[in-house]
Amino acid sequence: MNDRIRKSFLDIISASEEINDFVKDKTFSEFEQSRLLQKALEREFEIVGEALYRIKRIDEEILASVSEYQRIIGFRNILAHGYDIIDERLVWDAVTKHLPVLIKEINHILTT
Repeated sequence: MNDRIRKSFLDIISASEEINDFVKDKTFSEFEQSRLLQKALEREFEIVGEALYRIKRIDEEILASVSEYQRIIGFRNILAHGYDIIDERLVWDAVTKHLPVLIKEINHILTT
């Protein structure tokens, strides 16, 4: 794995850790009521999606172990360009259901 790919994977882990820190002990209701928290999570998810996109441009085969990388990149595009159609429930579901899987898959790539 080259250094640019490794850095992008580490950026994903860092952004994921930020997301987890931001939502620690928070409920969906608290998230829904906090514009600041919504924007913080959206920004970190943009970083995750952009990092995956950069990896894809260098070596798409390495992403074979990332089960939903195409959907994550698409999600990033919606966050960046479709700001007026963001469903906060989808963002929350990404945090609670999909992010733990992504972290596990990226950590596996980094340790093998």
